[in-house]
Amino acid sequence: MKIQFAMDTLTTEQALEWAAAAAPHVDILELGTPLIKSEGLRAVTAVKEAHPDKVVFADLKTMDAGALEAEIAFAAGADLVTVLGTADDSTIAGAVDVARRHGKGVVVDLIGVKDKAHRAQEVVELGAQLVEMHAGLDEQAQEGYSLDDLLTAGRASGVPFSVAGGVSASTVADVQAAGAQIAVAGGAIYSAEDIGAAAQALRAAVTVPA
Repeated sequence: MKIQFAMDTLTTEQALEWAAAAAPHVDILELGTPLIKSEGLRAVTAVKEAHPDKVVFADLKTMDAGALEAEIAFAAGADLVTVLGTADDSTIAGAVDVARRHGKGVVVDLIGVKDKAHRAQEVVELGAQLVEMHAGLDEQAQEGYSLDDLLTAGRASGVPFSVAGGVSASTVADVQAAGAQIAVAGGAIYSAEDIGAAAQALRAAVTVPA
């Protein structure tokens, strides 16, 4: 299982610092939506230039103009982009078409989708590389939130999926056991006093197949 570091900061400089510290222990560097809104796609370019060996994930959360937004993100250096699962099928298909032409990929983010398992199956049929079983920060802050709901949806979907929603070193083994291809961690890494050590601890908690 791969580890994705979601960098929810507002400056490119901070993202580069975080990425440098975590890169030895993660596979995918994600530029969070607030960062892209704050700094633009130049942040994507900067991170890709600094870490050409890493997969760079641009969390656009596209809701419309799928082809256009995918095109400009891939041109900036992104390897993966997100389209929202609540978007129209044509928006997802448009992004997928562009991704295929560039040899890149589209991840459909299921944040806010009620029946995640069903929608996951639909969007993979449209060509999504994988789906993200995602609960946002606002949802995580609500009483009764549980990561287990995302894991259950992932198992039920039967398609390639990642999990984002409070993943930490203490829960990443559960994410792996659920069959996720990618565990996405944000605050568990960047809120730590030592980002590199936190990323290393997350990696160490992932079981290596025999």
